[in-house]
Amino acid sequence: MHIETLKVFCDLVEMQSFSLAAERNFVTQSAVSQQVRTLEDKFKRRLLERVRGRRDVRLTSAGEVFYRECKNVLESYNQMRESMSGLVGKISGTVKVATVYSVGLHELPPKVREFMSKFPAAKIDLEYSRTTRVVRDVLSGAVELGVVAFPEPRRGLTIVPMASDRLVLICPPEHEFAEREQIKVKELKGRDFVLFERDIPTRKATDKILKSYGVDVRKAAEFDNIETIKRSVEVGFGLAIVPHPSVIDEQKNNQLCVIELAEKDWIRPVSVVYRTDRTLSIAAKKFVQLLENNSQKS
Repeated sequence: MHIETLKVFCDLVEMQSFSLAAERNFVTQSAVSQQVRTLEDKFKRRLLERVRGRRDVRLTSAGEVFYRECKNVLESYNQMRESMSGLVGKISGTVKVATVYSVGLHELPPKVREFMSKFPAAKIDLEYSRTTRVVRDVLSGAVELGVVAFPEPRRGLTIVPMASDRLVLICPPEHEFAEREQIKVKELKGRDFVLFERDIPTRKATDKILKSYGVDVRKAAEFDNIETIKRSVEVGFGLAIVPHPSVIDEQKNNQLCVIELAEKDWIRPVSVVYRTDRTLSIAAKKFVQLLENNSQKS
């Protein structure tokens, strides 16, 4: 039994797709199916439920045990590889990182470049999704690290703070607020706003702050990603409150005007998260240290 077979099985379970597992491991779908059958024959246990007409991958009770132990084997194997690489002072391997769009698109790229310049044999594999999915993927072991805003303490999850962001108000250049450098939250009462969707942490925090000041705004539209929100503000749908790093380019290009919110509440904490019971690879530890160090310098 090869270590690659165990990896294929775990990828299949985590990605819930024979085709995606095949693509990730550079084999055919039939090869993935054959490797699963080989494992079942070897251990004389059914590991996956086969439901005709359905594509989802469902583990049997034996499959759940096997998947858990496979993850332990793969983690030990990867740790061994890292340790052997460390004997010659070489940091290598791929660190799988899941993050939310606003952080991944606007804050992580320079840090990834810095990491790659320091450790050229290592690689950061970035995936983008919602906060709930990021945390779920970290806890399931599908990714090694997550980077999220407004992290919530959770059993089994280690949270390492990065530099916090300032939330700012944005408007189009022709708006009456465009010449303002600062604005008080009370002045936003009754204004049209383009908002994040309700389950997104930045929206929850924004709603909470507005409510604490007794301010109601009108919802003109709501979206699940920062880029659509910015474009909507540009064309005049309404105002928006967003993390400052996400609008620096638009501010420089005069596409949007950025106005400081006067109150001290408008802070967005950002953190790296990983499973408490997981031994991070050397490359992952170095990446976390880099993000944490940058936080302390800010």
